[in-house]
Amino acid sequence: MAKKFRGLRQAMSTKAQSRAHEKAKVMKAELPLAELRQARYFSQEQLAAELQVKQPAVAKIEKKADMYISTLRRFIEAMGGQLEIRAHFPDGDVRINQFEELEEKQQPVT
Repeated sequence: MAKKFRGLRQAMSTKAQSRAHEKAKVMKAELPLAELRQARYFSQEQLAAELQVKQPAVAKIEKKADMYISTLRRFIEAMGGQLEIRAHFPDGDVRINQFEELEEKQQPVT
């Protein structure tokens, strides 16, 4: 008979539980799109409805290795997230803002 994970975790030392928790955090921080969708508790059908596309379109996006940034942004935003693009350099990170949609609200001149 299979053991419940909760019981196995409780049998682990506090130090081992802490290491496992940290490793899980790292693993969750780097996910392919399909796993990100699942971790956010979205089905392909739910995400397709949010994106106003059919489910096969979501499956196709998840399999792509190369896509438009706008497609990726819509995918992330449909799950409630925000896409940020950063470049990593030895002396620090730079946030690339060239791809953000600019909302220009012009105030009437008085």
